[in-house]
Parts: sequence; C-alpha cells; structure tokens
Amino acid sequence: MRLLILDIDSMKADHLGCYGYERDTSPNIDRIAEEGMRFENYYTSDAPCLPSRTALMTGQFGIHNGVVGHGGVAADLRLEGEARNFQDRLATGSLAGLLRGAGLKTALISPFPERHSSWAFNAGFNEIYNTGDCGMEEAEQVTPVVTDWLERHGEQDDWCLYVNYWDPHTPYRTPEKFGNPFKDVPLPRWMTEDVLEKHRDVVGPHSIHEIDMYWSNPLPQFPRYPTKIETMTDMKRMFDGYDCGIRYADEQIGKILNLLAEQGVLEDTAIIITADHGENIGELGIYGEHGTADQGTCRIPMIIRWPGRHGRTVDHAFHYSLDLLPTLADLLGQEKRSHWDGQSYAETIKHSVENGRDYLIVSQCAHVCQRSVRFENWLYIRTYHDGYHLFDKEMLFDLENDPHEQKNLAQAYPEVCKEAVYYLNEWHDEQMTTMSFDNDPLWTVMKEGGPYHAKGHLPMYVERLRKTGREQLAQKLIDRHPEEFK
Repeated sequence: MRLLILDIDSMKADHLGCYGYERDTSPNIDRIAEEGMRFENYYTSDAPCLPSRTALMTGQFGIHNGVVGHGGVAADLRLEGEARNFQDRLATGSLAGLLRGAGLKTALISPFPERHSSWAFNAGFNEIYNTGDCGMEEAEQVTPVVTDWLERHGEQDDWCLYVNYWDPHTPYRTPEKFGNPFKDVPLPRWMTEDVLEKHRDVVGPHSIHEIDMYWSNPLPQFPRYPTKIETMTDMKRMFDGYDCGIRYADEQIGKILNLLAEQGVLEDTAIIITADHGENIGELGIYGEHGTADQGTCRIPMIIRWPGRHGRTVDHAFHYSLDLLPTLADLLGQEKRSHWDGQSYAETIKHSVENGRDYLIVSQCAHVCQRSVRFENWLYIRTYHDGYHLFDKEMLFDLENDPHEQKNLAQAYPEVCKEAVYYLNEWHDEQMTTMSFDNDPLWTVMKEGGPYHAKGHLPMYVERLRKTGREQLAQKLIDRHPEEFK
C-alpha cells in the first residue's frame, strides 16, 4: 500500500478545472480527478489553517479539541488531563498514527508545525522534513525534497507521504520566471464592473481598499499581489495572482506524478488531493484571505484516487475533512477511535454509495467569530464578532443561484434562518454533551477580546478610515465596538 497526500494551502475547489472553473489552472490535478472520485460538498469544520489541520489530525471538531483560533488559549490543544495514559491519544489516533498502525512508513514534508507552533501535527510521522520558510516556500523549494524522498522510498511498499504546498496562499508570490498563463484569459464571468462597484462600499480587512489586512501599502517584492483594487485591471491582477499560484503548484504535482510513473508505482499508489481551506476572492466582498465561515473559505477540494477503483465519479453528499480518519480506518481495516467526530464514507469510495450528513456546521474564530450551517442549497452564517466588516448578525445565501455570496437573503427568508438556527443548536448541544469540558472555545476567543487577527487593531483602522474619507464607516465601527475605545 502506497499513499500520497497532497495538501495545497488555500486552494479553492471552484478554481480547479475539475470543479468547473473556466481557467486552466489544474491540468495535473484534473488528471487525477478523471481517474478517481471528486467530492463536491467537502468542507473543513474549522478555519483557517491551524484549526483546520488540527481537526484533520485529531479527527475532532475545534469545539472538542480546543483549537479554533490563531492565538490565545484557543490556539492550543486541550489537555487530556487525568484520563491521559502513558501515551496520549495522538500517538495512535492521529492521522499519521492511524497509518502507522496500518503498517505504513509515514513521512511529512511541511513547514506547517513550525509556522503555527502546531507541534502535535507531527504526531505519528516516522520522518519529518521542515522545508524551512514557515509557509513562504515556493513550490520549487518543496519538490526537490519530495523527489529525493521518493527516489529513496517510492518503489518500496507500505508508505504514506504527506506533502504540503503553499503557493496559492497570500501574498501571491509565484516566481516571475513562471510568467502568467492567464495574461490573455478574461476574468470569470461572474466578476463584473457591477460587483466591483458594489464592493466599493465594503469595509474591513481584505476589502478592496485594504487587501493587505488593514493596509494598502505597496509590496514591490510581491508584484502579483495587489494591495488595493480600484479598477478591473487591478481585479484581473488579483485573480491572475491567485490562479498562478494554483497552476504553479499543479506543475510541481505533475513532476511528482511523472516520477511515480517512471518508478512504475503510480497506478497502485492511492492519491489524495485536498486543502486546509479555500480563499475568498470576492465572496462577502473579501479578497485574498480565508477569514470567514463561508463557502469561499470553508469549502475545500477533495479528490481521492484509490487503487482498484478507477473511473471518474462525483459525490454530492456533505462531508467534513475530519471524516477522513474513520474513512481511512475502514479502507485499511483499522479500528476506529471512539473520540473521533468523523463519519466514514469508505462505502462511497468503494461502491459509489452516497453516505453523507444532512447538514454541516463550519466555524471561524481567527479573523471573525462565526458559525455557519450548510444544508440543502443554503448557507446560513451567524456572526458573533464581525472582525470589523460590519457583517449582519445573520446572513443567508442561496448557493445554487449565488455561489459567490453577493446577496444576503436573511430578511427575505426568516423561516429558513430559523431552521438553520435549529440545526446549529442541535449540533452545539451534541458537542457540549459529548465532551468532558464545560466551555466552548469560541466564547473563550470572545472573552479574550475577539479573534486574534482583529483584536487591538480597531483604533488604528478607524483612524485610517477617517484619513481616507470614510468617516461614516469609522463611526459605524465605533458604534458596533464601543468596548475597544474605553
């Protein structure tokens, strides 16, 4: 058994050709999708990077494992306490721990544990290769490490190699020598002058006025990354920069696939291609960030090509990324752990039987504090801290007709919102009654002053709004968050 897991940071599902994107960003990823199963409604339970990969590694929601943010108490795993044995649960119940239990040699090529001090992500790996630049690596820095490992181990049996590419992550930094494959390719059809005009009234970090968080200072070292969007030319630069990151990583993936083919092991290697989260490129009026609990941030690609099962299949059921652990346990004949929150979809992979959930709850507590419900064609977003975007407390989007979240329908469909709140409360009750802790880490974040990437920045941002002629928006933020001016 050989297993290759390709985790491409910040890669949106709907910017891949196999998911219907009109730009040619992902020919090598599309090739694997043609031979395997593509999951249409696959979501990270907790966003962004640190909460997402912690949920994947532990098989638990952030509310259970404790990691929902990027700083403070809610960025650390909960301690097992009195129930801890000689080894903790991660030793055998993590992603890599599970695979080692199945007899696989496990290797991780990623800077992620160092980037977020997420040392628990290393749990279970026999070998760990830190590519050394805390997530600012270009793909060409990562691939030589991958090829070196495969040249030494690829033809052996029973291994899992987990590879992390970062190129779609902000700031978009694909090397200039790569060129721009999208130079003469128009913007996606949905992105129009009308959308840009509407977004001129949006406030908050990563709006068109401040792409680089709270600022719009030029970043000459990142020529593909605009710091503000004033024209459709700027907008195209934004899309091209992001899409080049995906295409650049995809070309490196092609090199890995070619090496496996040369070794004669590609056909019997299981391949999983996914991401930790997506990226908002216009969703909710946000650009170049993964800072909300919405479709743009929380929907992720999941493509699985499993040996013995060939031919393109599409699954439309609802799944979380944390469902991967019980699924792999079933596929590899391993025992499932009682503390996992995931549900196996192994039957979907083996027999194309849709076996998903009725609804999903996705969370974000690093840039905003939100929990959202994904059900039927709806996305309901409930905001507890708006991260200085002036979001309504309730937002509702019809993703079938508005996949990029441009029209809030909450006031038009109050009964749908009530149904969503029922699902949210049912989920919350279940989580609180199935753990030994008595606190919800979302509220820990709130009591610590708000999400890590927001707290403390409002006075400075209000001053910037005033200096740039947006006094009315400054006053709205002061009225919304008076506690920050005491």
